[in-house]
Amino acid sequence: MIPVDPAALLPSDSAEATLVGRLFDPADGGPSVVTVRGDELIDLTHLASTMSELLDRPDLAELVRTAEPQRTWPLADVLANTLGERDDVHLLAPVDLQVIKAAGVTFAKSMVERVIEERAAGDPSKALAIRERIDAAIGGAISGVAPGTPQAAEVKRILVAEGLWSQYLEVGIGPDPEIFTKAPVLSAVGAGAQIGVLERSTWNNPEPELVLVVTSDGRAVGATLGNDVNLRDFEGRSALLLGEAKDNNASCAIGPFIRLFDDSFDLGAVSTLEIGLRVTGDDGYLLDDSSSMSQMSRELGFLVEHTIGAHHSYPDGFALFTGTLFAPTRDRDEPDMGFTHHRGDVVSISTPALGALVNRVTTAEAAPDWTFGIRALIANLQERSLRVR
Repeated sequence: MIPVDPAALLPSDSAEATLVGRLFDPADGGPSVVTVRGDELIDLTHLASTMSELLDRPDLAELVRTAEPQRTWPLADVLANTLGERDDVHLLAPVDLQVIKAAGVTFAKSMVERVIEERAAGDPSKALAIRERIDAAIGGAISGVAPGTPQAAEVKRILVAEGLWSQYLEVGIGPDPEIFTKAPVLSAVGAGAQIGVLERSTWNNPEPELVLVVTSDGRAVGATLGNDVNLRDFEGRSALLLGEAKDNNASCAIGPFIRLFDDSFDLGAVSTLEIGLRVTGDDGYLLDDSSSMSQMSRELGFLVEHTIGAHHSYPDGFALFTGTLFAPTRDRDEPDMGFTHHRGDVVSISTPALGALVNRVTTAEAAPDWTFGIRALIANLQERSLRVR
């Protein structure tokens, strides 16, 4: 049992929010698409067998609001199961057939930390000296610099002159953002699940992020929370190890629910959210911090446009991690070695508008294997006489 109040998974204004998600019911052997209505979860699977299909429907808002329930589950029980033994009905990651994409280096502070990783070649003991050198060169000049502007070019010039140029600066303050594929379709874990870091990684951290959910025609229709679990030592040794640093068993967490956009919650509201990160360890370690989406260097709409368009289509839509401000630097084990995960850490990523995504850390090798892929989903839906549209 993860020691968190199950009600914390919900937004503070959940009575007003339009929430959709996915759950696993052992009786079905597979996922169901649901919405929160009062103190119940309402099954929508007979109307849309996948979340991808549901979000693409032109009548999405009306359907979620008015669909007659064929089955329901008690919300409180499902939330408790999600953080407990998970042998009964529990939440899954709220996306399914969507491609899981991510934008990197979208905050100035995290950009500097990526530079430090690269210059340290994945060795945390060298990070402090490099951080001090960068601070001496530019101080706070990088904060607030708009990518692609003359000011950004001047920051680049200074760092090049100091021998501190990095490819991360190019995507952080240059005209084009970094967009990459974070994880395979259906591989994301949801709230309450274990998240994994490679056993041999010695420098890693959570990356709390706002995740936009986008339809096949490029409309951002909702938002949720994500943990873009990252291995700093691997990516620091070489950017070509990004796949190994980012894509491992249970290394992508999304949830608990997707909050659909409406008159009171839209991209403008998302861009002002404060996102909290709390890490509690069995060793008594506590990290408690927060960051503001308003500090992003890139606009959310800009990131969506660089992901989908004439250059790239996504027939099942996509989920887009929008980047993180966090790269924890406070020492945990030894002086000047910064933060790294311990097995058993409980990571909570939260904001009042979206609730909390809570997971416990294990190794990628020890986390439950990912076995339910696209073929398994199609077979399960067919067995339940549900159409895959």
